[in-house]
Amino acid sequence: MSGTKHDRSIILGNYIVENNSTVRACAQQFGISKSTVHKDVCNKLRNCDKILYEQVRKVLDTNKAERHIRGGEATREKYTAKT
Repeated sequence: MSGTKHDRSIILGNYIVENNSTVRACAQQFGISKSTVHKDVCNKLRNCDKILYEQVRKVLDTNKAERHIRGGEATREKYTAKT
């Protein structure tokens, strides 16, 4: 992924908004760490594109509110597969 850090933060932000993606899925898609994605979309994006930052923030807040549900589903699938 070449270009400036601001370019990368915009690309990552657009990916998250368009795909309703989690930080983890975005990091896996682009082959970078979750920390880098989070830093780019939360800190750097705020300074270069306020509108996209607000859209990303909504997606990330929704993901945060739903993560306990996804975790419960993963646990259920894990133990269902064992029996």
